[in-house]
Amino acid sequence: MNNWADKLIIEYGEGRKDLQRMNNKLGESDIDKLDKSKVNSMIDDMSFSIDWMETGRQPGLYRGVDKRNAYRSKQYDEIEIIPDIAEQLEREPLYMGQDQRQELLKLFRNFSDRERQCYIMYEAEQLSMSKIALKLGLSKATVQSYINRARKKVEEIAS
Repeated sequence: MNNWADKLIIEYGEGRKDLQRMNNKLGESDIDKLDKSKVNSMIDDMSFSIDWMETGRQPGLYRGVDKRNAYRSKQYDEIEIIPDIAEQLEREPLYMGQDQRQELLKLFRNFSDRERQCYIMYEAEQLSMSKIALKLGLSKATVQSYINRARKKVEEIAS
């Protein structure tokens, strides 16, 4: 029994075969070479889409992390991920240019949610690992692990 996804995979497969037949009919003239290039691109895109639909994940990625991080970059570009530090700014102003802000966003994109939370609480808010563990409901060792991983990522990006 085929569901809508199976039907879509079959339709894409038929469309890919039609494109391959069209590609085989094209000659060697300059116009045909340009058309051949575009048709090959469409065949590749359809193959990619079919693979994605059949497996349920992005082709070429073999680690489970791709599921969790698939849309992370887009999400962070659209929302504020820097905590509200208005009180601290009243005491001592912080000036951050657009370039610095982009670098900071690039850095935070590489962190998991927990790494980012722990790192900001530890480095920016100056909380102890014990207090962070209490706030987040984690063990102190887990918090320390998140902070150490975040620091390694900072060092990798900085170097």
